[in-house]
Amino acid sequence: MFYTRKGDDGTSGLFNFKDRFQKDSPIYDALGSVDELNSLLGVLRARTSSVKTLSVSNELFTIQNCLFIVQAELAGADKKLSKRNVEDLETTIGRIEFYIENPNSFIVPGATVESALYDYARSVARRAERNNLFKISKRAFTRNLRLY
Repeated sequence: MFYTRKGDDGTSGLFNFKDRFQKDSPIYDALGSVDELNSLLGVLRARTSSVKTLSVSNELFTIQNCLFIVQAELAGADKKLSKRNVEDLETTIGRIEFYIENPNSFIVPGATVESALYDYARSVARRAERNNLFKISKRAFTRNLRLY
């Protein structure tokens, strides 16, 4: 479904809320940023779906599924990230950091298409985090959501 016509008045609903909220509410900025990040990770997953990069593709798929849970929790659904989700992400980051040397200076994105897309995903993730931190400070969310 691409549209419901329920938001034609400039409002949208969230799970477990009777009230509707203006579409320019900060929560929709937060949800949109996470959605954008998930879409961008999908582009990266599609570009890394060959056999030699299957584990990267699988890791991205797992992260994408967790981002759906992030969006659900932000929107008021009863879905929550588990401690295991957070630990799995930290393990994945640790494995990546084992193979990549930390840069000693700023790196201009664009050495390869894939590296540029990962840089773009990183910046979208940081924006999503900034947008969500504002919303998280206004409502009670799980510790796992804040950590993820």
